Amino acid sequence: MLKSQRRQFLLSTAGSLGLSQLLGSLGPLSADEVKFDKGIARFSSEIEPLVEFLETTPRNEVIEQTARRVQGGLSYRHLLTALLLAGVRNVQPRPSVGFKFHAVLVVNSAHLASISCADEDRWLPIFWAIDNFKSSQQRDVSEGNWTLAAVDEAAVPPAHLAAKHLRRSLEEWDVEAADVAITSLVRNSGSQRVFDELAKYAARDFRSIGHKVIYLSNAFRTLQTIGWEYSEPVMRSLVYAMLNHHGSPNPAGSDQEADRPGRDNRQLIKELPDHWHGKSLDDGATADLVSTLHDCTPQEASQNVVALISNGISLQSIWNAIYASSGELMMRQRGIIALHSVTTTNAIRHAFQNATDAKTRQYLLLQNASFLPMFREAARARGPLADRQITSLGPSETQVLPTAVEDTFVLMGKDRLAAAEQLYAYLKNDGDPQTVVDHARRLVFLKGNDSHDYKFSSAALEDYRTLTPVWRNRFLAASVFQLRSSTESTRPIVERINKALS
Repeated sequence: MLKSQRRQFLLSTAGSLGLSQLLGSLGPLSADEVKFDKGIARFSSEIEPLVEFLETTPRNEVIEQTARRVQGGLSYRHLLTALLLAGVRNVQPRPSVGFKFHAVLVVNSAHLASISCADEDRWLPIFWAIDNFKSSQQRDVSEGNWTLAAVDEAAVPPAHLAAKHLRRSLEEWDVEAADVAITSLVRNSGSQRVFDELAKYAARDFRSIGHKVIYLSNAFRTLQTIGWEYSEPVMRSLVYAMLNHHGSPNPAGSDQEADRPGRDNRQLIKELPDHWHGKSLDDGATADLVSTLHDCTPQEASQNVVALISNGISLQSIWNAIYASSGELMMRQRGIIALHSVTTTNAIRHAFQNATDAKTRQYLLLQNASFLPMFREAARARGPLADRQITSLGPSETQVLPTAVEDTFVLMGKDRLAAAEQLYAYLKNDGDPQTVVDHARRLVFLKGNDSHDYKFSSAALEDYRTLTPVWRNRFLAASVFQLRSSTESTRPIVERINKALS
């Protein structure tokens, strides 16, 4: 009965809007626009036909034709695989690793949304991502129709030299050498070895506001679902993205602001004690670090983290502060920069947890701290920052009603700060955070029309669980500055997907 009611609500809220609101002015792709020459990267015979189907089917038909294949037995895993590979082959992560390349970056976020939602909504995120890919493919065509080239097999180094060549090419920002080196490493090593090598470099610079390390973590997480056998083109694309320095000299021979914290932190990790996993869980230390990150420099941020670790403060207390600070930036200026402080922290935390080398993990932690002031200043360059602090979300005497969650998502459409305060009061009074998460996630399905809706919600609604209660409540409350409100219009793509699958 509940599933039936949810389905009826979905159809009724989506049914009144026209498709033109979503599809915009981009026309369908012609067959000629997506023809490829023989020099492009090819995939296995099992998956290549499905990738070509996504590439060549016009945008105004792809939802319906994909639905017919699903009804005919196409599995979720194969569709997810083809979607990732189609994006990797067709969308260039230049001039920035963001923008149109979100068609690739969002695949893992859409997958996380799919596996976390109610059964009747399961296909919505992945079908939305297919439509999003077609939009990005069209943009890429208009910008030159880039495709991932076939590997220069003659230049691929032998297995025993692959890691050495990869490190050297990444240090020198040499795209061609890195491409063949990562190809050799993938063919001859397991996923952990490849991850450990790339994790050393994915967060070394602030170009593309964190998208390089976001790609690292999201790519590996997706490959864990679809299989490492599909990793070669994904890793080649990832390395190409990591070496992006569009509009600036080669960083190997220049001194640029985007690289300075990374170089400083390579030296600063030498000051960390051998026993750097402190045991002292200290909310006071967390609050002090949040206060420092409110207006400090990148160098001061990482130096403060080193000082806390040296004084035995736990890593949990430090991560609490990093997440709280990213949430605070959303309170100060809602928008594209602040949300990326959250998604970047999500990606760095994943890399931190999965890297096996201690120095790499230490470096990632310090880089995350340094990135937060850089996000703050990038936001300031776009407009004034509100004088707000996440620690000001204190206990409320307001009566918490049974409808508090629904009321909060309505209030978001009028006053984001008031909604954050109301949600914090609900959580402080032992409100169920899972109810908030479920409500927020479903509104993304219904109201979201941008890759960032999926990227942000998947990151924030995953990460709040990793924080201790006092900071968990603040972070989740601050997230309403970026989540979707129930007062917004339901997107036409929802009706289109459900109609195709019905």
